[in-house]
Amino acid sequence: MALPLMQKATAVWLVDNTALTFVQIAEFCGLHELEVSGIADGEVATGIRGMDPIANTQLTDDEIKRCEADTSLRLKLLVNPAAMGEEKRRGPRYTPLSKRQDRPAAIAWLVKFHPELTDGQISRLVGTTKPTILTIRNRTHWNISNIQPIDPVALGLCKQVELDALVFKMSGNSKGNNESIKSEQEMRLSSTKETLERTTEVRLPSNIAGLEAFSLTNSNDHEDTKNNDQIDVDKVFK
Repeated sequence: MALPLMQKATAVWLVDNTALTFVQIAEFCGLHELEVSGIADGEVATGIRGMDPIANTQLTDDEIKRCEADTSLRLKLLVNPAAMGEEKRRGPRYTPLSKRQDRPAAIAWLVKFHPELTDGQISRLVGTTKPTILTIRNRTHWNISNIQPIDPVALGLCKQVELDALVFKMSGNSKGNNESIKSEQEMRLSSTKETLERTTEVRLPSNIAGLEAFSLTNSNDHEDTKNNDQIDVDKVFK
């Protein structure tokens, strides 16, 4: 629901200059009924000068009289036709004047530690322009010798959540996702049924694969051992 500008100042004017109920004023100004009652008693919004909603074309005199005649009606905010259809301006975020001198240091930090970010993403993150980013990438900036990379979060140019989300978006790939899913499956505890249904097999380490038949003894030694097993003990100890 659209609200008037300076809600409390508008409510002060309506309380002082109209016969509208507290409920009508509260709903029009986006306040609680008790707040409007406090304004009328002089306990709330003391020192606030009332603002005429008729003078700034937010209400009409006929609309106020209509609602004064019937307390069940509600005030309707007068919409400015010139403001209809306006869209929010798209572009780099606004950076305060006190922090604009810190943007080259933040750009140098992002270019150095997060080369996967595009110029457009850096521009939206710290509120700068692509030509500035390009000069810092190519080290052709007029003050490049004095620019020291500094984390933009520490400079207050962006939030850590925004930077982490952007880095995760650019660094994430299908291979990494598959590896994480595989590791989760390997660490998952198996049920008793799955364990019993598995085939019993001897697993050798990968570094000794192919050496299953390797032996340090000679084949003749095996034959001699077999012959020794067949020696007649009575003949030997006769």
